Amino acid sequence: MNRLPELRGDHLRLRELHADDHEAFARILTHRVLTRYLGIDRMDAHQAHDTFAQSLAQRHAHPRRKYTLAVCSLDDDTLIGTMGLLVEDYGSNAMLTSLVLLPGAPVRGHGHEAGRLLMAYGFGHLGLHRIWAGHRSDHHHMPKVMHAAGLRPEATLRQLFRTQGCWHDVTTYATVAPEWKLQATGNELAILDGAGMQAVCRPG
Repeated sequence: MNRLPELRGDHLRLRELHADDHEAFARILTHRVLTRYLGIDRMDAHQAHDTFAQSLAQRHAHPRRKYTLAVCSLDDDTLIGTMGLLVEDYGSNAMLTSLVLLPGAPVRGHGHEAGRLLMAYGFGHLGLHRIWAGHRSDHHHMPKVMHAAGLRPEATLRQLFRTQGCWHDVTTYATVAPEWKLQATGNELAILDGAGMQAVCRPG
């Protein structure tokens, strides 16, 4: 399996999904508010179940292109959000996806750290050169999250996806490995070098 090791930051950690994450994962995808700014419409329970099963199976793919991960606090294994990475089929590029935190999550205000942990893993273990991300142009909270993650504005993609019956523009951001490594923290540099990753074996 292409299992991603646990990635620990200063305020949160990322891990692979477990079978018992189903309820919290489905809560995100079926929530009217939490899905408002995602590139997908709110799902029903059956669709959320299928998506969860597909996400669990990602680590069995060869080569692995998708990483849908659980966001957890440092001292609790409960899923309180999700974060993803989609490795593109050409070049050495990937896109950060699906940063969502549940209401009341104790790591609120530190969501950018999830992106930084994944970028450290991508630029290190995966050997990526460029990582980018985007948000709906009317999601006014996201620019500061992108900047805190070390990403810089690039472009506006007009009417990129359609949800809630409307087409939406997307503002994109990106960074490249040599540039991002210059502002990486000590913990992130350890992940880049492979020393800051904790292997965790758990069924499911």
